[in-house]
Amino acid sequence: MSRRSFPLTAVEAFIVTARHLNLTHAAKELCLTQGAVSRKIAALESWFGFPLFERHARGLRLSSQGSALLPDLRASYEQILTVVDQARAQQTVVRLKVPTCAMRWLVPRLLQVEREQPELQIALTTTNEHSVNFKTESYDAAIVFGTQLSAGDLLFEEALTPVLSPLRQGSAVESLTFLHPTRDKTDWSLWLEKQTAQPSVMHKNQHFDTMDLAITAAIQGLGVAIADETLVAEDIRAGRLVRPYASSVRTGASYRLVLRESRDKAAGLAAFRECLLNPG
Repeated sequence: MSRRSFPLTAVEAFIVTARHLNLTHAAKELCLTQGAVSRKIAALESWFGFPLFERHARGLRLSSQGSALLPDLRASYEQILTVVDQARAQQTVVRLKVPTCAMRWLVPRLLQVEREQPELQIALTTTNEHSVNFKTESYDAAIVFGTQLSAGDLLFEEALTPVLSPLRQGSAVESLTFLHPTRDKTDWSLWLEKQTAQPSVMHKNQHFDTMDLAITAAIQGLGVAIADETLVAEDIRAGRLVRPYASSVRTGASYRLVLRESRDKAAGLAAFRECLLNPG
């Protein structure tokens, strides 16, 4: 038989069964049914062309061929486990700083990193800060937000648009509570200034410390939030939010990815950067 057809997954079943000489006990340790263990051993015996166990009324006994094969198979299996443990110990930890408002955009990409780069461990810190100083902070990477930024890679530019819960769809915007992502009214004022037909003055207002909190409040139906269209794209696609207006207003601000220069983590940081810039 071809080496490629070797039932590698059956080796553990053989080793555990050889230790217990009891299918019931082996199945319990392996978290399998007794029948599944029997089939794995049968597949291994079929591949070798000789029996590994002798079946008796009182249980199992290793055959002469099984006894001869067991030490080498056990040693090889232990070596594989050692290699796996060493590989896991060599995980690259990427210490990432992210403003809370960017989490809606980031989380799906972190899931992709987990799938495609299992050797990377992302140690995430969320903050209300929008900048990073690698000289004084121990991060390896950060998402920064602001105007006139040039360092690192552009992730997306901020473009504001009103959003509200489908439960509030059809309500006159001016009758709703205006949800602000900051303690001032800057974002809403900027959007309103760009509209040819402006809604009425903002009579009812609720202020939050971050855009993420304002968006969450809008999803719950508290009012109408002004939010970045990229950050709410998934909420709109999933039907948690709707846009009462098609237009958006660019603010001149952007979200960018910046990386620390690190010789030890260069490969890991490059892989992390690739996942964020080119999602699959």
